[in-house]
Amino acid sequence: MRSLRYQVVRAVYHGGMLVEVLPGRFAVCRLARVDDAWPGSGNPVFVAVTPDEVSVVCASGDVPSQAVAVEDGWAMLRVGGPLDFGLVGVIAALSATLAQAGIPIFVTSTYLTDYVMVKADRLDDAVVALREAGHRLTGVGQPSAE
Repeated sequence: MRSLRYQVVRAVYHGGMLVEVLPGRFAVCRLARVDDAWPGSGNPVFVAVTPDEVSVVCASGDVPSQAVAVEDGWAMLRVGGPLDFGLVGVIAALSATLAQAGIPIFVTSTYLTDYVMVKADRLDDAVVALREAGHRLTGVGQPSAE
């Protein structure tokens, strides 16, 4: 009997990943200082702190007033997880499909899974491309908070 890891990797290479479209719209922000993350009443979805910058992904309505740059209007896709750290090709399979469709992406990862963001006005195109590549999408058609 083959391991679950082998079965998941095989599914990645043959399409079939479970991808959930999360409701709402999101913004990618750059902050000047780590102290500025998180002053607002909303909750960040993702925070990255490097020696060069502090980046935050949050709901569009929760952009911190201290943001020095904002790229708004993203839709978020969550890859079904948890994902094993030994998996190869998860983001490559999704990003290659979206690249072939001419859809720019912004990617973040957590300990458990990966998130792929596409501009909200390209979400329908992304859903079609991913489905045609054999991926299963959930959450499509949910009302969005814009």
